[in-house]
Amino acid sequence: MKTLVCIRPGLLEYNSSERPQLKKNHAIIKIKRIGICGTDLHAFEGTQPFFNYPRILGHELAGELVEFDNAPGFEKGESVSFIPYYNCGHCIACRNGRTNCCVQMQVCGVHVDGGMVEYLSVPSSLLLHSEGLSFDELALVEPLAIGAHGVRRAAIVPGEFVLVMGAGPIGLGVMEFAQIAGGKVIALDINKERLRFCKNKLHVAHAINASTDDI
Repeated sequence: MKTLVCIRPGLLEYNSSERPQLKKNHAIIKIKRIGICGTDLHAFEGTQPFFNYPRILGHELAGELVEFDNAPGFEKGESVSFIPYYNCGHCIACRNGRTNCCVQMQVCGVHVDGGMVEYLSVPSSLLLHSEGLSFDELALVEPLAIGAHGVRRAAIVPGEFVLVMGAGPIGLGVMEFAQIAGGKVIALDINKERLRFCKNKLHVAHAINASTDDI
C-alpha cells in the first residue's frame, strides 16, 4: 500500500509498505479523509517536541471499517473514526479511568505511525461509530472533542460569559460548544480575519482584537 512518510523536517516522501494484517482485538480501517493538525505542521517544520523521524503523520482520521476482531456493535463497511490515543490499560492512571494520563501513552501519528496510509490497524476498543456523519465531518471528531471536553469540564451555566483566548481550530470548537451550553462567548485574538469569522459564522456575542481594542 502507499504511505506518505515525513522522512525529516521539511521532507515528505511517498513509500510503499505491506497492508497491515488483522491482529487480535484490532481493526483495519481504509482511510478516506485525513485532517491536517497543528501537530502535523510542527512535525514537518521540525518544531514538534518528543518526536522522532521518520514518521507517518496523521491522527484526525475517517475511514471505512474493512476488518475487525472483538468490536461488538460494529459492521464491516461502515464509516468510522477512532480515538488516536493509545493507552496501556494497566498503569495507575488507566486503572482509575484517567486514560489520557497513561504513563505509556502513544499518540497515533506522533509516537507511532499514523494515518497517512491506505490502511491503518487500530485497537478495536477505540473505534467510533459515524452516527450519520460524512467522512469530511468524521475527520473533525478528534479536534472538536477537545473543545467539547473543555466545555464539559467548565460546567458552563446558561447566560454566563465565556472568554475564549485564541480563535484557531480548537478555540472555534470551544466557542461552538460553549454557545450550545448557553454561554455568551467572547472571542479574543489578534487576527482580524479570524475574529470576523467568529462574528459572521459562529455569531459569538463579542469579538475582541487584543492588539488594537481597548479592553
